Amino acid sequence: MNKQQRNRRRWLVAISLPLLSIIACLYGVLYGSISIPLSEVIPILSGQEPSAYRTILIDLRLPRVMIGWLVGACLATAGALLQGVMKNPLADPGIIGVSAGGGITAMITMVMLPQLSYLLPITAFLGAFVTAVLIYLLAWDRGASPVKIILAGVAVNALLGALTNGIMVIYSDRVQAVLPWLSGGLNGRSWYHLEFMAPYAVCGLILSLLAIKPANLLLLGDDAAQLLGQRVEMNRLLIILLSAFLAGAAVSVAGLVGFVGLVVPHMIRLMIGEDYRFLLPFSMIGGGTLVVFADTVARSWFGSIELPVGILLAVIGAPFFLFLLKRKGRFGLS
Repeated sequence: MNKQQRNRRRWLVAISLPLLSIIACLYGVLYGSISIPLSEVIPILSGQEPSAYRTILIDLRLPRVMIGWLVGACLATAGALLQGVMKNPLADPGIIGVSAGGGITAMITMVMLPQLSYLLPITAFLGAFVTAVLIYLLAWDRGASPVKIILAGVAVNALLGALTNGIMVIYSDRVQAVLPWLSGGLNGRSWYHLEFMAPYAVCGLILSLLAIKPANLLLLGDDAAQLLGQRVEMNRLLIILLSAFLAGAAVSVAGLVGFVGLVVPHMIRLMIGEDYRFLLPFSMIGGGTLVVFADTVARSWFGSIELPVGILLAVIGAPFFLFLLKRKGRFGLS
């Protein structure tokens, strides 16, 4: 792909992706087990007249769509940062154990300490953050190479998964209420959850834009980045912690939603290249769009059954990931 083709694709994505995101959000607001006519939306939002759809739109659909967009944006941004910094196409909050850290602390809160369930978002967030620090410390040996971080993350992920399964076996009588959360879902999310996660999510997304320059320089390799005046280990640690911050914000309200941080950055990378000036904001918008659309499908296409969005994303993401593997081999990294 030459420079002119890449610039043309970037302009195309810059125009079409926000438009798709608006369409997905509008679709999420209007459709579900009960469809809301488009003509009702503006009168409801402006409060011009009472409507039978007001509670559905204002109290249920609107916060759910906004939370879904922020969750997708956080996970896709975290995945894009980790894949570039670690130079590994499998780097993702779910695979290296960050999401599992949030998951096990949330599981402990819901199953073993139900009286503290109101602290669930905070415990999930702290679990993800502490796990990221632990992985980096385990990988440290006069420096923490991307390969060591990935291996440490996989090991920690396996350990946390085993502990989670052990808690489910020991407290089998209480697990039923936890299963939808472990599958990843937005059912029952409200303005309370949005008010909790939005400050963290927005702060993390803004900080991620400040990571564009060091992320681009780290793509050149550690030696080249050092020659350009970068503190490689410090930048890598800060970007990993930022990714954990973003993943923790998402996990705290949506549970273990997978594949967003793995697939979305690859989709964007195939279209516009690796430059983080474009890859990061486009991944952000793409992740939010995907989660909102998938959540709407999960709650409106299966009759009275509402699937957790994490299950649907896994069904969509796994085949696409295999398609990328067959088509690109190295997923366009390097």
